[in-house]
Amino acid sequence: MFDKKTVSLEWGGKTLTLETGQIARQADGAVLATYGETVVLCAVTAAKSVREGQDFFPLTVHYQEKFSAAGRIPGGFFKREGRATEKETLTSRLIDRPCRPLFPEGFYNEINVIAQVLSYDGETEPDIVAMIAASAALTISGVPFMGPIGAARVGFRNGEYELNPSLQTTLDEDGRLDLVVAATQDAVMMVESEAKELTEEEMLGAVMFAHEESRKVIGAIVDLAEQAAKDPWELEQVEDKSSKLEELRGVIGDDLAAAYKITDKGDRQDAVNAAREKARAHYGELEESDPQEYLGMLKLVKKLESDIVRKAILKDGQRIDGRKTNEVRPIEAMVGLLPRTHGSALFTRGETQAICTTTLGTKDAEQMIDGLEGLSYNHFMLHYNFPPYSVGEVGRFGFTSRRETGHGKLAWRALHPVLPEHEDFPYTIRILSDITESNGSSSMATVCGGCLSMMDAGVPIERPVSGIAMGLILEGDEFTVLSDILGDEDHLGDMDFKVAGSESGITSLQMDIKVAGITKEIMQTALEQAKAGRAHILGEMNKALGSARTDVSKHAPRIETMQIDKSKIRDVIGTGGKVIREIVAETGAKVDIDDEGVIKISSSDLDQIEAAKKWIEGIVEEAEVGKIYTGKVVNIVDFGAFVNFMGGKDGLVHVSEMKNERVEKVTDVVAEGDEVKVKVLEIDQRGKVRLSMRLVDQETGEELEDTRPPREPRGGGRGGDRRGRGRGPRRDRGDRGGKGGNEGGEAHVPDFLKD
Repeated sequence: MFDKKTVSLEWGGKTLTLETGQIARQADGAVLATYGETVVLCAVTAAKSVREGQDFFPLTVHYQEKFSAAGRIPGGFFKREGRATEKETLTSRLIDRPCRPLFPEGFYNEINVIAQVLSYDGETEPDIVAMIAASAALTISGVPFMGPIGAARVGFRNGEYELNPSLQTTLDEDGRLDLVVAATQDAVMMVESEAKELTEEEMLGAVMFAHEESRKVIGAIVDLAEQAAKDPWELEQVEDKSSKLEELRGVIGDDLAAAYKITDKGDRQDAVNAAREKARAHYGELEESDPQEYLGMLKLVKKLESDIVRKAILKDGQRIDGRKTNEVRPIEAMVGLLPRTHGSALFTRGETQAICTTTLGTKDAEQMIDGLEGLSYNHFMLHYNFPPYSVGEVGRFGFTSRRETGHGKLAWRALHPVLPEHEDFPYTIRILSDITESNGSSSMATVCGGCLSMMDAGVPIERPVSGIAMGLILEGDEFTVLSDILGDEDHLGDMDFKVAGSESGITSLQMDIKVAGITKEIMQTALEQAKAGRAHILGEMNKALGSARTDVSKHAPRIETMQIDKSKIRDVIGTGGKVIREIVAETGAKVDIDDEGVIKISSSDLDQIEAAKKWIEGIVEEAEVGKIYTGKVVNIVDFGAFVNFMGGKDGLVHVSEMKNERVEKVTDVVAEGDEVKVKVLEIDQRGKVRLSMRLVDQETGEELEDTRPPREPRGGGRGGDRRGRGRGPRRDRGDRGGKGGNEGGEAHVPDFLKD
């Protein structure tokens, strides 16, 4: 029934298996990839014709994690997979970015790539498996995909590179790198990473290590394609448009060359648009007589723009705004922009600008994530917004795009490695970046502005971090690397290479290219040039704020942490949470306690924190015999008064221990609610506490000398409780101990009975 084809590869200590011919046979290409016990199915379908008027390549990638893959049922009200999570969106982009440049220019058929995680073993990350499955499915589908690509994850531990470590160990105590690379046989196509301040040499070595390992996967995909690939599509012969390009150059070439020498973005766009209108007017007669030819000539305008800009840079070193190839645009940075935020910064680099704010919250503000690994909590968030006004356009507002999600995660990876340990700074941190102007590298502006806003909020980061975007113009063997690229240099260039890091090393590296890959030499040049650019930007940031403020904003909550014995957690929480709710209600502070006995007390009022802290200390503290405490009378009985003297602990002050003289009625001395000072006389084996008031000066709290002669105990003295139920034998009423004597204490014997 099935014409099943399989290839296997021992890779990174596990077996990678690629299968086709058994599942999803109606798709153009379908591959089931298994690595360890993680299984991903990827199916590719392609439209056989181009939609009328289509002038771009509509590649759509969807990555989905099935909860059943990990033996879980989705949380929440709707028990099925819903809209894409952040991780699913980011993995979809990981697949899309290296594959898109490998389709031929002018190919506009719609292609749909769907990757679904069917099994997850808890160790093998499915994103790499999905990338490999997508590459294999595209390769065997017959579509004009100039792959295949391979992919690998790399860690760095104790000076050694690790292939495909689990995500839980990549950045643990010893791990310093989480790097994902996609590459063809000859060159690297895409890089995504987070690092703990690696050097340029260490980072480049990791990329090259990943490339070598990716080649092994490419070999396996080629073996599968030799067995199961469909016939390649026959493409129409690409028309040689060089003569038409030269014709167009004669019409608007000088206008475009002049336009791209204008440094102001708005004025430059106006001049470029004027040249485009001139071209439309020149070829206006074709619009009716030969619409296809008309559209073809208009498409060549973009090609001519690219050609003019690229040649000016390669031959003359002349950039659009007149800068040198390694020059960074003017920078203006300031902090404390907004009065009521916990931390804020305005970062402007040329015509790119970001307002970044940092908000500090408590544990209940953490982000709960329901994924294949189960429930997890994230105490650091970074959200990036790109409104249409930032580029002077009218567009949809409010919906978070895949691009915004990706840019936000890149900035998150850049700043995450320098955060303080959560135990040392127990806040939930959220950075919000609103791009207010954009002309290239807004994600790196987010890194710089986000770092400054955290420092302004008093987050004790290890070192400041800056970021820079590098570009590339590549023609044959000739290339030029550009620092701090403009938007147009990004669109018309061949590479978007973003590097973020501190003075000690790289914290994040991301690369996307539009050509068939770049070499080690180009990457090395870009990394070294980026290092100098990062240092320059850090110097400009230092003018605004050199280090984190020593205290958090007065508008931010204060958090104090205390550790208690795990055996006392139940006492602090109380039955059904009664005690902890009472602490919160009475003090006004917020109290969180975890399973390890770590308690976080938060409030904007330090007095509230101190009150809650003392309350909890009273609950967990053990009473000491001979120590003096201040307590409150909580219940009065015939034979004495019960005093709450330490958190939830009560003790009995027997009537004989209230004063040195005889006391006829307890209410003559104390009333419920009175504050009294007591000394602990005894704690019996059952935890019952016997207290004394007469041995403490009630005004000063100082201990008094016991001047009363010792007396013989008489009656059932031990075992009383707040309800006055005694455990001793009943005695004469004159012997108050017989009514239910104090806890473990002497019964008072009147003098007239001694004879």
